[in-house]
Amino acid sequence: MKSAELFDALGYAVRAALVDVTDHAALERVFDAAVAAHGRLDIVFANAGIDSGPGFVTGWFGAQRERNPAGALESYSDERWNRVIDVNLSGVFATLRAAARIMKPQRSGKLIVTTSVAGYQCEPAIGAAYGAAKAGAAHLMRSVAHELAAFNITVNAIAPGFFVTNIGGGHAKNPEVQRAMGAVMPMHRVGLPEDIKGLALFLAGQQIAIDGGWTLGVAD
Repeated sequence: MKSAELFDALGYAVRAALVDVTDHAALERVFDAAVAAHGRLDIVFANAGIDSGPGFVTGWFGAQRERNPAGALESYSDERWNRVIDVNLSGVFATLRAAARIMKPQRSGKLIVTTSVAGYQCEPAIGAAYGAAKAGAAHLMRSVAHELAAFNITVNAIAPGFFVTNIGGGHAKNPEVQRAMGAVMPMHRVGLPEDIKGLALFLAGQQIAIDGGWTLGVAD
């Protein structure tokens, strides 16, 4: 809503709506309202996501790590697992499905999905459900890109690494955490949301990592 207020102050005509991506019927109603207001749907960014709580170790890169019983596999409750999958994977599915039913008849559109480097590189300090959901979202993106290419609809994914956001309870906003993470990245800094601007509309079915070189491995 704050973004809508910002653009409105700049003189743009902006509509905003809040919707829970796990409420698939409400999600489709939001899409229908957008089409009713503007006549078509051009770009959709499936960006909603939540963290999955602690992993099976405590501590971040460069810090002393210990096994964390609260994040162990046998400690995962069904509720915790299902909540993460419902938002981070099923929510992406519902968003893409709602968009496809509109974009296919108009034979055009851009779909963007936020995945994560956690979808293809394990990080034991992050709960297992997060990586599983993001890996699933990445494969879903490729499958949807394959299906919708014939309709002139491109589908892309952005796979962020460690970014300063509110996810994980805002833990990444701690300067000490940022310094610890930046120290083991080739670029020696963590990502900021503005680093992602302008990335997503290029190659259909591709997943592009923005992670400061983390997936290259730890250097010096």
